[in-house]
Order: sequence, then C-alpha cells, then structure tokens
Amino acid sequence: MSDDYALAVRGADSRAWRLPLLRADDRTRYLIGAICLALCAIMLAPLVVSISASLKTTQEAAAIPPTYLTHQLSLDSYQRLWGYQAGLPTYLLNSAGTALLTIAFCLLLTIPAGYALARFPVPGKEIVFVFLLLALIVPYQALLTPIFFMFARLHLTNTLPGLAIVHTTIQLPFSVYIMRNSFEAVPRELEEAAVIDGASSWQVLVRICLPVIRPAIVTVSLFAFITSWNEFLGALVIMNRSATFTLPLVLANARQETSIGGTDWGMLQAGITISIIPCVLFYVLLQKYYVSGFTSGAVK
Repeated sequence: MSDDYALAVRGADSRAWRLPLLRADDRTRYLIGAICLALCAIMLAPLVVSISASLKTTQEAAAIPPTYLTHQLSLDSYQRLWGYQAGLPTYLLNSAGTALLTIAFCLLLTIPAGYALARFPVPGKEIVFVFLLLALIVPYQALLTPIFFMFARLHLTNTLPGLAIVHTTIQLPFSVYIMRNSFEAVPRELEEAAVIDGASSWQVLVRICLPVIRPAIVTVSLFAFITSWNEFLGALVIMNRSATFTLPLVLANARQETSIGGTDWGMLQAGITISIIPCVLFYVLLQKYYVSGFTSGAVK
C-alpha cells in the first residue's frame, strides 16, 4: 500500500507541475489566435465596406457623412455599371482575354527558357540568367514611351495581344526565375532513365518534367493573371479607344467622368467588387499548387 501511495503522490506532483505549463501553452495559442483574428478583421474590413457600398442606393452611397453599413439593399449600382459605355461584359472580356494571352505568352517563353537554363550546357547561362533578373530592378513605367512608339509602328496599339505583350514583359523575369529553379529541383535520375529508354529532349520535357513542375506552372499562371488583370498604367498608354478598355481603365474613366457632377461611388464600388472576384477564385481554387510551387521555385 505504501508503494502505491508513493506512486500516486509522485503522479499528482508531476501533474501539478505540468498544469501551469499547459495553461501557459493554451494562453499562448489563444493569444496567437486572437492576433490572427484581429489581422484578418483589419484586412477584410475594406472589402466588406466596398461590398456594402456597392449594395447601397445612389443617395445612400453619396451621403455625407457616409454610412458604413447598408440600410437598404439595392442593385442599382450594378445595373448602371452593366450598361456603362460599351457595357460591362465587353470590359470583362477584354480583361480576361488579355490575362489569358499573358498567361499563354509567359508559359510559352519561360518553360523552354527555364528548362534550357537548368539543363543544357549553354555558354554563359549564369550571366544570361542574372541579366534577365536585372530587369526586375528596371521600372517598366520607364519603358512605356518607347514601347508605345514601337507598337504604334507595328499597329499593336488598341489590341489585346499588344497589351498582353506589355504584361508579359512585366512578368517575364520573375517567371523565368521560378521556372529555372523548379526545373533544377527535378531529379536528374528521372531524365536519365527516360533518355535510356530512348526519349528525346522534347519528350523528357513534356512527359517527365512538366508533370513534376505543375505547381510552378500554376504559380507563374497565377502571378501573370493577377498582374494582367490589375495592371493600369500600361493599359492606359496602349489603349485609347473605349471599346478596348480593360476593367481598371473603365473604372478610372468612370471616376473622371462623374467627378464634375459628383462621383458615382456606388457604381465604382460595384466595379471594384466584380474585379476582385476572379482573383480570389483563381487563388482559392489553386492555392495548394501555388504554395508548393512558390516554395519549390524560390529555393534552389
């Protein structure tokens, strides 16, 4: 009985020592959770206010002082945006078409470039790679004037392919960086086994490497889409006909046109809300590939 009693006392003492430690860990977890919730609330507050403003009536959206919560739900702002100038579907198609062309151009250029820089014995390929990365420090805004004159001679202004080329130029250095490091992370043994089986370099790229670097392809596509979808200044320089405007351009144009008689804040917030949806859906649906592709492509 004495031995059992001693063991029980020791067990009670050990639990007594562990209890404060467990409580401290719980407090730490609760504190971290509270901080994360606070940060999420801060980040989501502008989005909630924007969506709320888009659902207000015209009078309530222009009220001074403004109201943060919607008192009367209305879709008038979306109806006005739908029929604004050439119509919202036109501008959505322009933005989507430019973004898809940018993704296609980026992948067509960066997949072969990344594979060649990672696998082929190209003379001075490290210098070429560094030279491509140096383009990241050059602001593309400084190149828009010569690009505009060149595109005007090539009749690429006011065209979606022309704007997509500009957006591809912006995204190209980062995409090459991701692709090259992703190809280098592919085990060479896989390629050697395919070569022994008689596969050519093209077959190795298509059948072996591309399925392995699928996360990197998704990452490049996501960044290219968001860059093209949200880009404003390049589209402002290249496009000057309203029928070719992208969504950011038409929203800025609406702000300028309505500023004399009073800004239509409800319509602007409706446009902002619509412009956010594709980016959020793109990221949420491909988040798994994006995270793994970004880490694998960023770490050599």
